[in-house]
Amino acid sequence: MAMIAPEWHEPRSLDEALSLRAEHGEEATVVAGGSFLGIVMNQRLFAPTMLVALRSVPDLAYIGADGGLLRLGAMTTHRAVERSPVVKEGWPSLAFTFSVVASPRVRNQATVGGVVADADYASDPPSMLAALEARVVARSVRGEREIPMDAFILDHYETALEEDELVTELRIPRSEGRSVYRKFSSRSSEDRPCVSVAAAQEDGGLRVVVGAVAGRPQYFPEICDLARGERLSGEVATEIGRRYAEEIEPLSDSRGSARYRRRVIAVEVRRALEDLNHD
Repeated sequence: MAMIAPEWHEPRSLDEALSLRAEHGEEATVVAGGSFLGIVMNQRLFAPTMLVALRSVPDLAYIGADGGLLRLGAMTTHRAVERSPVVKEGWPSLAFTFSVVASPRVRNQATVGGVVADADYASDPPSMLAALEARVVARSVRGEREIPMDAFILDHYETALEEDELVTELRIPRSEGRSVYRKFSSRSSEDRPCVSVAAAQEDGGLRVVVGAVAGRPQYFPEICDLARGERLSGEVATEIGRRYAEEIEPLSDSRGSARYRRRVIAVEVRRALEDLNHD
């Protein structure tokens, strides 16, 4: 059966884009870079009736640092984040995370707003953004609000966005502590992760976020508290890895079974904490 071509809109301003979302709600599917949407449409997993492309909306692609706060416009590409001197200097682990997404061809197209709004469980950046306590800026005709990354992704392809809202910006505070990102791929180096681990440490506190294993990034503050006031020794790192593996209920897919993922989680969490301790 042939697919019916969706109605196409290309607003020339943010106000126009927000008006379309307000009028049509979830029927108005937003196109940012289109890298993920193109895949699900080509596989006939999703057939939108209306597309709203943001490529002609001005002033949504930018990188700036203001008072220790990194601001990334929603239409900023992964490649731009990866190569930005500002990001490399103040948020090096974030630059690295974006650099290991798929291939340069994909990173030149995919956007930071799209990767969080898609809520694809196997994307690299969300776990690192959560570990760095990023906030998602959502806009609608009603106004603007900030949503902590911890609370933004709810489940597979489900977010806290209201049906009339658009992601317009990501805000990431600068940390004086260390942070690392580890990506374990069970297939090619350009594939999405089987397990990803983002870890950040500051003022004695630890945040470990595991991605690509469940419907949303996995963070357990009570387990991370095992490291509070303690040196990140091999014993502590191993125990935190073990507990994360026990607490998470991993999914199974083509990149690995739940049982396999559970074993990898324990190892990769331990290695991420060792990286924090050694670097």
